[in-house]
Amino acid sequence: MDVTLLYFDDCPNGKVADERLRALADELPDLRLRRRLVETPEEAERVGFHGSPSIHIDGVDAFADADASVGLSCRVYSTPVGPAGSPTIAQLREVLTGG
Repeated sequence: MDVTLLYFDDCPNGKVADERLRALADELPDLRLRRRLVETPEEAERVGFHGSPSIHIDGVDAFADADASVGLSCRVYSTPVGPAGSPTIAQLREVLTGG
């Protein structure tokens, strides 16, 4: 499975998401983790960037809803403990393993 972490420069939440995804990559040998720096509004539109950080699994944003806007912005995730800048490791594990 191809997982791409999309982020923009100086996004602290991108670093958190990257650490969590790297930990899961150690558990899941078929996970190929890539990182993609999104630098312009045009690129954000082209790749379907719903804010930093975004996690795409096989080209699909794993957490975007139909109404999510596209652009260079910070992203907020709903987690069991409230809003956060990155999904929890449990949420990531769930979308990566399907359960």
